Amino acid sequence: MKKLIILMLLILPLHNQVKAQENEVDASRPTNLYTQINTVFEYQHHESGGEVYGTRINVQYTFDPDNLILVEFPLLYNADTDKFGLSDTRIRYFHAAKRDISKTLIAIAPYADISIPTGSFENGLGTSTWSLSAGVVAGLALSEKIALFPGIGYVHITEPSDYDGDSHNGINLQTNMSVKFNQRSFVFINPIVTILNDTIWSGEFNYNYMAKPGKLKLNIGYFPIFTNDIHTIRTGATFYF
Repeated sequence: MKKLIILMLLILPLHNQVKAQENEVDASRPTNLYTQINTVFEYQHHESGGEVYGTRINVQYTFDPDNLILVEFPLLYNADTDKFGLSDTRIRYFHAAKRDISKTLIAIAPYADISIPTGSFENGLGTSTWSLSAGVVAGLALSEKIALFPGIGYVHITEPSDYDGDSHNGINLQTNMSVKFNQRSFVFINPIVTILNDTIWSGEFNYNYMAKPGKLKLNIGYFPIFTNDIHTIRTGATFYF
C-alpha cells in the first residue's frame, strides 16, 4: 500500500505537467496548429456602394500537431439587395512539414486553399468563381516576441459562371508579422499582394487577446482590400479544444 501511494505521488505531478502542456496554446505563431472554432461578426463597407454584414464561422481540425484542415462558412446580409444567405465557402489544408530547423528558421509549411462559389452573385453574396491556390509559408523568429511568416503561393481564378469574364493565373505574396506583447496578447500585421491580370493590394491587422489561456481567445481586426476600396472589420472569439 505504501509503495502504491509513493507511485501515485510520483505520477500525479507528471500527469498534471502533461495536461498543462496539452492545454498550452501559443496562437501568436500561425504554424502552431490547434483544433478550434472561430466565430466573428463581420462588417464590410464598399466605397463603390453597398454594405455587407453578418457572421463568419471558421472550424479548424488538427489530425495531429502537423496537419490541419479548415472549413469556413460566411452567413452574410447584403443591405443593397436586401438578401441574406451563405457566401462563398473556403476549405484550407495546412501541413507543418518542418519545425525548428535552426534558431531563426522555425517552420516550413505548405498549404492548399480553395474558395467555392456557394454564395449567390445575383444577391451580392458571392463571386461566381472558384479560387484555387497552393504555396508555402516559412516561420522566421526575429526575437522572442517578433516573428515573420512570409508566404508565396500560386493562384488560379476560374471563369465566372454568372457573368462574362476570363480565368486568371498569378501569385500571392504575404509577409505576416506577429508581435507578441505578453503571454496573453499579440497582433498580426500582414500586407498581401496578389498579382493576377491586375495587382491587388490587401492586408490584415488583427489584435488577439487570450482571455482564458488554452480555451478562449478574443480578437478584433481590420481587413482592407485597398485596390477595390473594400474595408472589413471583424470581431469575435476563438474556442480551443
